[in-house]
Amino acid sequence: MSETMIPPELVAPAFNPASFANRDDVHAIFTRLRKDYPLSQVEVPGYDPHWIVTKYADLREIARQDEIFHGGDRSKTLISQAGEELVKQYTGGQSNIFRSLVQLDPPEHQKYRSVCSGAFSLDGIKAALPGVEATAKIYADKLISLAPECDFATEIAFLYPLKVVLDLIGVPEPDHAKMLELTQWLFTYADPDLKRPGSDLTDPQEITRTWRIVFEEFEKYYTPIIADRQKCPRHDLASVIANGKIDDGPMEHRALISYFVIASTAGHDTTAATTGHGMWQLAQRPDILADLKANPDLIPGFVEETIRWASPVQQFVRSATQDYEIKGRTIRKGDLVYLSYLSANRDEDAFPDPFTFDHRRSPNRHVGFGFGGHTCLGIHLARMEMIALWKEIIPRLKSVELTGTPRMAESEFVCGPKTVPIRFEVEKA
Repeated sequence: MSETMIPPELVAPAFNPASFANRDDVHAIFTRLRKDYPLSQVEVPGYDPHWIVTKYADLREIARQDEIFHGGDRSKTLISQAGEELVKQYTGGQSNIFRSLVQLDPPEHQKYRSVCSGAFSLDGIKAALPGVEATAKIYADKLISLAPECDFATEIAFLYPLKVVLDLIGVPEPDHAKMLELTQWLFTYADPDLKRPGSDLTDPQEITRTWRIVFEEFEKYYTPIIADRQKCPRHDLASVIANGKIDDGPMEHRALISYFVIASTAGHDTTAATTGHGMWQLAQRPDILADLKANPDLIPGFVEETIRWASPVQQFVRSATQDYEIKGRTIRKGDLVYLSYLSANRDEDAFPDPFTFDHRRSPNRHVGFGFGGHTCLGIHLARMEMIALWKEIIPRLKSVELTGTPRMAESEFVCGPKTVPIRFEVEKA
């Protein structure tokens, strides 16, 4: 293995949100890294040095060791040195504006995770199934009503998981649009179509400024809801979170607000991105639609492949708490480690023919939900939602094709299609 640093010009595009508008170009970068620099450091101008982890096995080895590789000591996502300094100004020296599950480390992480782990367990989500199926039917009916053309991303994929998650939390439907807007400000802060109005994308501190505004907007919205649920709990997730206990006491305020932030954003945005990719594939591959229509039992496998293919959470950054040897290399204490889930899910050594969408792929041990202690808390709900929707849509879809080129959001962190224009025919009743 080469002991040299990665040439910064090779990997710099992966630090630029605009690059992800063309996933093929980004995949080409990571394919080259997996081949020539599978575990090496890079120093991109304006950023601290990072180890770039591109191989499936290496990512899993690091991701499962939360005690050694922390998510909260530094920003969990890529952030410039200028942006990092502004975070410290805003927080009085802290490394993160948010203190959600993704920024918490052991033993705190497990304590906060346990607040909602029961609600999101396999048994816990069984109670949600009738509501999820009812919402899936609403959006399948909506799709059919839009025939013969629609933008599947904006009219179905964005809105279906949004309603599922916010209904579970207890957010009134008139406020759903506001939650979607804040989600897009947070995850696609650099996208010209989805960013916060008035943001300055030429300023390397813009991401930090947007994070602070988003936190404050969520704080303003959820503070009265928290007070209400603490006084009069209901049968919703807002009540579970608002009354959650850590070491027999209430949650720390910033962590409490951050809990609502992650539930109200990551809870639907990643599912929306994956669902959009699913229709994109169906529109390009009539053979897949035909196979799923003839064999509905293949739908869960189709969903798993959409998760691998979409890899909506493309990367996380961790920091080493001690020296660590891996593949003959030494990651030093304090080093930053960029884990590329997008690359790991296309690793040629882990997935046969990884650049082919194979809805019959088995086994399919992707890392689309993360890995280790930080595996997505909503993994079972997300699968349930997507299976329920496709079970409603696929039998009623006779054919589908693209009417233009789908467009990806510009985001180096959470990313998916922002448009999927389709023309489709409906099966006769």
